[in-house]
Amino acid sequence: MPIEYRSNPTPEDDSFLDLQDPSAQELETQVQRAKAELDDLKRKQEQIEREKLRLEELSRKQDELEAGRSEMAEKLSRAMVLVQREVDETLKRLEQLKAINDSFTEHFRGLEDINPKLWSGSEMPKELNKALTAVDAARAEYSRAQAKIAVESPADSPTSELLDYETESVAVDRSFAEWVKIGVAVTLPLWVLGIIFLLVWLFSLSTTAAS
Repeated sequence: MPIEYRSNPTPEDDSFLDLQDPSAQELETQVQRAKAELDDLKRKQEQIEREKLRLEELSRKQDELEAGRSEMAEKLSRAMVLVQREVDETLKRLEQLKAINDSFTEHFRGLEDINPKLWSGSEMPKELNKALTAVDAARAEYSRAQAKIAVESPADSPTSELLDYETESVAVDRSFAEWVKIGVAVTLPLWVLGIIFLLVWLFSLSTTAAS
C-alpha cells in the first residue's frame, strides 16, 4: 500500500505543535520565584544553624552544670564535716573556758574577801589557816586551768599569755633558787671554818677551866 505524504498540515494538527517559548515576563516571574524560594531555603538553613548552636550551647551548659554540681557537692560535703567538727570543738572549748572563768571569778572574790585587819587576836590562827587554804585552792585551780589551756589553746590565743606568764614566773623562781644555791655554795666554806674555830675556842675554854 503506497504511503501518502501531506504537504501541508491540517488545522487539527496545529494543536499538537503549539509549543511556544515563555515570554520575557513569564521568565522573569519564574526567576523571581526561584530566587524567593532560594532565599527562603537560606533563611531556613540559617534558622536551623542557629537552633543547632543554641542546642549545642544548652548541652554544654548542662554538662558544665552537672560537673560543677558534682564537684561543689563533694567539696561542700567534706567542708561541712570539717566545719561541724570545728564548731563542736569550739563549743566544747567555750564551755571549758566559761567554767575556768567562773572558777577564777569565784576564787578571786574569795581572795578579795580576805582582810587580816578585821581579824581579832583570837580569830587570827583560824582565819589565817582558812586564808592559806583559799590561796592554795586558787593556786591549784590556776595550775589545772593552765594544763587545759596548754593542751587546747593555739599559740596566738589570748589565753596562751597565762602560759607565758607562768613560764616567766617559774624562770624567776628558779633563778632566785639558783642564786640561793650559789650563795650557799660560796659561803659554805666560811661556815665550816667558823664552826671549826668555834669548836676550838670552846675546847680551849673547857681545857682552861679544867686546869
